[in-house]
Amino acid sequence: MISSRSTSLPATKNARAAAIAIGVSSGAVRALSEILPLLPRHFPLPVLIVVHLPPGEKSALVDCFEGKCQIAIREAEDKDPIVDGTIYFAPPDYHLLVEADRRLSLSSEEPVLFSRPSIDVLFESAADVYGAALIGIILTGASNDGAGGLKAIVAAGGTALVQRPDLAQASEMPQAALDACPNALVLTLPQIANYLQQTVA
Repeated sequence: MISSRSTSLPATKNARAAAIAIGVSSGAVRALSEILPLLPRHFPLPVLIVVHLPPGEKSALVDCFEGKCQIAIREAEDKDPIVDGTIYFAPPDYHLLVEADRRLSLSSEEPVLFSRPSIDVLFESAADVYGAALIGIILTGASNDGAGGLKAIVAAGGTALVQRPDLAQASEMPQAALDACPNALVLTLPQIANYLQQTVA
């Protein structure tokens, strides 16, 4: 069942937000294309993204979005300092984590839920660092990855957004996230983009 909270957005901005973490799998390019290009040129938060990618292949995500977006886009590198107004994509076959000093790290530890990069790994490490200042977003995907991580974000006081499962290209991942976090905001892709714009306005 879709939460009644999916029909309205918060009236005030999330003044405490310091970072955004997004997890997405099947249908990622289409879903992200409805969100990332709408972030304004002076968007003040870093955006950390895990997309399930096949190992051993170069990611085309940066090339795909660089010309569409108004803010900087890069593939995350080990020990990168997290810079505001920048989108970071996890590279293929590496977990992406946030360190206590707000740098990124890459790990080749075992896959989690058959995934490396794992959404749960990013979300849990980011929740440890950002706590209530983190916005976690789960989009379309055909696995359970991200549900546990989103629950960790909520437990740390952060904000949870979930794409409406009935409108997702693959509903399993957002539905699993919603089952784990029944009080998450359940939004369409345009509503998620609008929320992110409003939350830092």
